[in-house]
Amino acid sequence: MNLKIAVLSGDGIGPEVILQAKKALYAVGVVFDHEFVFEDALIGAVAIEKTGTPLPEQTLNLCLNTDAILFGAVDDSNYDLVSNSKLCPIQGLLKLRQALGLYANIRPIKPYNDLLDLSPLKRKIIEGADFIIFREISGGSYFSEKKSNEQGTLASDLCEYSEEEIIRISHLAFRTAQKRQKKLTLVDKASILETSRLWRKVVTEIAEGYPDVTLEFLLVDNAAMQIIINPKQFDVILTENLFGDILSDEASVITGSVGLIPSASLGNSTALFEPIHGSYSDAKSKNIANPIASIVCAAMLLEHFGLYVESQKVYEAVHKAIELNVVTADLNPYSKFGTNEVGDFISNYILSKDDLYFKSDNVYIGQSTIV
Repeated sequence: MNLKIAVLSGDGIGPEVILQAKKALYAVGVVFDHEFVFEDALIGAVAIEKTGTPLPEQTLNLCLNTDAILFGAVDDSNYDLVSNSKLCPIQGLLKLRQALGLYANIRPIKPYNDLLDLSPLKRKIIEGADFIIFREISGGSYFSEKKSNEQGTLASDLCEYSEEEIIRISHLAFRTAQKRQKKLTLVDKASILETSRLWRKVVTEIAEGYPDVTLEFLLVDNAAMQIIINPKQFDVILTENLFGDILSDEASVITGSVGLIPSASLGNSTALFEPIHGSYSDAKSKNIANPIASIVCAAMLLEHFGLYVESQKVYEAVHKAIELNVVTADLNPYSKFGTNEVGDFISNYILSKDDLYFKSDNVYIGQSTIV
């Protein structure tokens, strides 16, 4: 298979972690005889600095004419989000989602067995947790009408959804539930919000076409609590933009590190793959950022194109790195491995698990000897 992949590394640690994802994909290409053509483009703060806009036209044109997008992070830390919101780096990502018609953000939440003790939650609560959050990302208060008065004393963000926006992501979520434990939980605030009542109405109607999937409803405040006290009850969670943004970040505590969680944003004709950890600019160029989320994004990209064996190879390599403690300091404070070393280990494992250039005996005892 030949794939053209736009690489939008962005700001902060974005370029470092996305480089490791590219290494993994290159290794997959070598082993399975695929060709991945990467083309870099600017977005976020670095795009503002060089072009005056967070989403240059050249970047958008590339993304409109590519098979998939690998995305790093954007950094708003040096920008005034209040007085000049239109020139903030995050606007580059929001405009890109809108221009590409991306509507479903998918975040898998599944802790690694070897890292269960990293979570602040008790092992007995999170062990065995395995669910996916489907967050609608094209509508709601993020993209509807926004107003404020001239005095800056009154503001509003309209939350608006159409049936079509709800229908398309709901079918994705139901089809995924059919392949898993056949349970879907709609999270809303139907006790108060008209948009949530529309969600319930539409999703209930769609559920009739999926009789093998159990549909449940959960108010968002209760859902926020249940994700923490009993995450194993969930299989597929479906929700609107704002609720999904908050709940999916909250759910990252289950894994013990935001550096482990990937995401995919899907549209009708393209897909964007992005780690959830953000720019973490304090770690920029220090070789300490955890690249696993970005590498798992590469695995999700392969799955998206039906390359399941190749994707499983990447997952296997990630599990082996964690098993052997070839991880960054956020996962093991005594680790001598950095971003590049973790990426090298994983890509080399994909190339040949029996010919690693790490001495496995030393890896097991936490030394970073490289042959």
